[in-house]
Amino acid sequence: MPRRRPPEMLDPATVLGAYAVGVFPMADARDAPGVYWVEPRTRAILPLDGFHLSRTLRRTLRAERFRVTADAAFGEVIALCAEAATDRPETWINRPIEAVFLELHAAGFAHSIECWDGDRLVGGLYGLALGRAFFGESMVSRATDASKVALAALVARLRVGGFTLLDCQFMTDHLASLGAVEIARADYVALLGAALSDTLGSASPTPRWADGAADFRAVDGVASTSVAGPLSGKVIAQLLAQTS
Repeated sequence: MPRRRPPEMLDPATVLGAYAVGVFPMADARDAPGVYWVEPRTRAILPLDGFHLSRTLRRTLRAERFRVTADAAFGEVIALCAEAATDRPETWINRPIEAVFLELHAAGFAHSIECWDGDRLVGGLYGLALGRAFFGESMVSRATDASKVALAALVARLRVGGFTLLDCQFMTDHLASLGAVEIARADYVALLGAALSDTLGSASPTPRWADGAADFRAVDGVASTSVAGPLSGKVIAQLLAQTS
């Protein structure tokens, strides 16, 4: 018998189905009991061949200022993203969203990138992979350039893995400086449809999700590291240059 969830909890299959049609959940505050579903009129995406690797960011990567891992501390990353900060006193990540993404991570759909200063987590991001699309949910920085390094690592990983769409949801100055652009909803839906064209494994009421053509872990074979192991900043910079 399926495990029953309290009314305020989100079901992973429902969340996957929503992302597959361009809709995602948000909450009014960390302690909000429920969520609302969002489908922006214009969507921010970061073209994977349009990432802006500035000279400063390239130097930061090559200097190995941070140890960069993937899926090594998913729970810590989402908790850090949900923390209040001076520039973001409130968060849209409430407990039900955090809980369902932890389930999606355990099921292999949600992933994180971490930036470490020694043993201290100082930045990162998390999101959802479905087919050849990656839906970036939130990123966080507790050290200068940590979120930029995390995004650079993600783009390198997605390029090598065969992804075609990086959804950033809403435009910010920070994302624009890294190459993100805004597109109309209709254009986004077309890109999403193409990215998910071989993803749906079934049209049953409880969808079965196939892996699609993309592989979040493909870069680990190229870089000779495990998915949770560190990915050298030099390797990230090299991969971004090679796949441009």
